Amino acid sequence: MGFDLGLLLFGKMGSSSALGNSEYSSIVSMNLFVALLCACIVIGHLLEENRWMNESITALVIGLCTGVVILLVSGGTSSHLLVFSEDLFFIYLLPPIIFNAGFQVKKKQFFRNFMTIVLFGAVGTVISFTIISFGAIKIFKKMNIGTLELGDYLAIGAIFSATDSVCTLQVLNQDQTPLLYSLVFGEGVVNDATSVVIFNAVQNFDLSQITTTVILQLIGNFFYLFISSTLLGAGAGLLSAYIIKKLYFGRHSTDREVAIMILMAYLSYMLAELFYLSGILTVFFCGIVMSHYTWHNVTEKSRVTTKHAFATLSFIAELFIFLYVGMDALDLEKWTFVKDSPGTSVEVSAILLGMVLVGRAAFVFPLSFLSNLTKKAHQEKIDFRQQVLIWWAGLMRGAVSMALAYNQFTKEGHTTQQGNAIMITSTITVVLFSTMVFGLITQPLVRLLLPAPKTLNRMISSEPTTPKSFLVPLLGNGQDSELDLDQNVPRPSSLRMLLSTPSHTVHYYWRKFDNAFMRPVFGGRGFVPFIPGSPTEQSVHQSTHNLIEEETS
Repeated sequence: MGFDLGLLLFGKMGSSSALGNSEYSSIVSMNLFVALLCACIVIGHLLEENRWMNESITALVIGLCTGVVILLVSGGTSSHLLVFSEDLFFIYLLPPIIFNAGFQVKKKQFFRNFMTIVLFGAVGTVISFTIISFGAIKIFKKMNIGTLELGDYLAIGAIFSATDSVCTLQVLNQDQTPLLYSLVFGEGVVNDATSVVIFNAVQNFDLSQITTTVILQLIGNFFYLFISSTLLGAGAGLLSAYIIKKLYFGRHSTDREVAIMILMAYLSYMLAELFYLSGILTVFFCGIVMSHYTWHNVTEKSRVTTKHAFATLSFIAELFIFLYVGMDALDLEKWTFVKDSPGTSVEVSAILLGMVLVGRAAFVFPLSFLSNLTKKAHQEKIDFRQQVLIWWAGLMRGAVSMALAYNQFTKEGHTTQQGNAIMITSTITVVLFSTMVFGLITQPLVRLLLPAPKTLNRMISSEPTTPKSFLVPLLGNGQDSELDLDQNVPRPSSLRMLLSTPSHTVHYYWRKFDNAFMRPVFGGRGFVPFIPGSPTEQSVHQSTHNLIEEETS
């Protein structure tokens, strides 16, 4: 499915010789799309204080309104400025979003709950896939929705078991609800990878002969993909840290430091795709490793630049996705096939939503119970209110589901069969409904079930937006911040207490290994870049280095 800028709205309006030119129509369309992105940012800013709205929903609504306008202008023939492409989504839009999430994630919370995240993301996705696929086979075969094969029903299970990590970033705040954020978003990353693995398996395996050997092969493929993707991402992050530490680009140009970080992150994603691994997992763990090592090896100017560059790229990509999904929802080609039976399309959408609700509940509550059995501390257990929020916040379906649905049920961007068209339109309906309805209710539900103390609200509102996770050791305590180091402010006493009497946990042993072997080779927190001929810079870095040595000794 190609990304053809010539197949745009203004290609239809051929009465004008200028707009009849494909290249010029592409420029016009891109101008309009960029203008819409600007409108999403402005309107999203004006609605920032609204407790119900977020920028993803704002972009969806603007996309829907724009689609209506384009339909009217084009005489009801198109609702697009751009033609949807899986390549556009998976290769250009998804990597910056996932990388920035890994770059800014609170590593302490993520790795403390790593086994629970993998349990939800892998085992939970398989449970959800099984329930949705079984329900689709039993229910849709009895309905008149066209010809669908066994592979299509199983693909439906993979498509609708994929949660939307992008929506999670929009509706949850990792400062207000760190446990909830780390569990839902971390699960979403693993979930997306698992869904893609299952989807590819459905397409590649002979489904008429499912044996124990095939099932074991699928399980083995998942573990291979998960471990290989993680190692590739971590390796790319460590390589970038080693290169910058040894060559120290900032001595001559901070632009080189920024460029090597951006390009190495993107290279890790493309290498994963090249070797048929999970680019989502790879770039996510590359972001985590880069924030722990590489980011601390560059100059202060490069730190500020990279932090805002990654966040900006991620922000624009998110808006792009939701804006396009809103416009794509009004594509008449898909709806033409279901206009004679709109009730059937609505019924299929409702059934799919119901199966998504049941499939998620079937693993969130039982797996939370199992996870709680392994935790001794009461504050680390997932209580029932948190389980309800985890269940609800993961109900949103988004661009990953759309991309997989297009892959399975369209050919070169076009739908030619009634059954395929119904599944595409039902997917669009589920994505719009779950994003707008579930997304709108998530924040108020969080405030209702997990009300934040007033003191915490004041702290969050007064804190700078600089993520603290950049200075947090990979499995560290999470109490210190870059701001403290830059201004030579003494650290909290709780940090000294923790370091003076460490508990012998995986955190403790990792910190020892990290300090003894990893940081001397790859740099990271405590590495002091030396800038010749800059006494002021040397003095500041040396005092910072001494402070860190005192805290970690």
